[in-house]
Amino acid sequence: MAKIVLGIGTSHAPQLITTVEEWQLRVAADKQNPHFFRCKPISFDELVTLRAGEGLKAELTPEKQHAKHARNQAALDQLGEILTQAKIDVAVIVGNDQSECFSEGNVAAFSVYRGESFDNIPKTPEQIAKMPPGIAPTARGYCPPERATYHGIPQLADHLIESLMASGFDVGQTTQLPVGPQGTNSIQHAFGFVYRRLMHDQVIANVPVFVNTHYPPNRPKAARCVAFGEALAKAIASWPEDVRVAVIASGGLTHYAIDEEFDRRVLDAMKNKDLPALAAIEEPWLLSGGTAELKNWLPMVAAMSTTDLPMNLIDYVPCYRSEAGTGTAMAFAYWS
Repeated sequence: MAKIVLGIGTSHAPQLITTVEEWQLRVAADKQNPHFFRCKPISFDELVTLRAGEGLKAELTPEKQHAKHARNQAALDQLGEILTQAKIDVAVIVGNDQSECFSEGNVAAFSVYRGESFDNIPKTPEQIAKMPPGIAPTARGYCPPERATYHGIPQLADHLIESLMASGFDVGQTTQLPVGPQGTNSIQHAFGFVYRRLMHDQVIANVPVFVNTHYPPNRPKAARCVAFGEALAKAIASWPEDVRVAVIASGGLTHYAIDEEFDRRVLDAMKNKDLPALAAIEEPWLLSGGTAELKNWLPMVAAMSTTDLPMNLIDYVPCYRSEAGTGTAMAFAYWS
């Protein structure tokens, strides 16, 4: 029978790919938009005033930012080595789409890719030129320079779908990634980051599992994501093949307004296998475009909580880029 032997949770934010100098390119955009902070949207200037007592200015020195960037890269290197040493046979990877493939025409709350293969397609120079400041350099971190084709696992995917259906999850399924608003059927960046940064383009056969973290009205709540993860673990364990399986989640933590208190509370619940606490996270905490990606972690954490494997937090790195507390809080953890 299949056995889950490894779990991995990683952030995949642009600040992991860009230089510290390139982080600053996003501050202009930060100033233009309100940001969800503790369940409500707040303007940049209001955040500066609200968070004046947190000493965030001290976090913005080049020395501190470079030190945090180095910590991020060291943590990612460690995760990559752990993945290599685990000698897994297949992976189930939980990620999200941000209008890359799926569009308003068809978005499932949960979906499983069941095709024989899928592609990671580089963006054209024209597409890169249209990206916002500070985002264009990230293209290199989610896709190799040349088009790459990866192996899916149709037999495992079909088994997961059938088992999840039996557990009460009417999941979507696709045998070919759709051509979305960006005009390409390339695998999404949440997965591409794992393939590039953790697998170093030596991509293990895997099943991508999609969570609709962003788009109403069918965004699954935290409790549903937790229950989905428990059902996913049951499905994996019942696959009759004798294989070693890794469950990997990509995304988060809080951004674009970092909230260390919330992140620590969530990470502690993960470490303690406190699934009721994770299921009780109220939707307003997960409405932010970035923080919503915690819903990718929740199924993985719930799946790992069905095993006897402990959580090991490699690092938690809040990467601030402004006095308003904007940026991304990075987390890197494994279960082994």
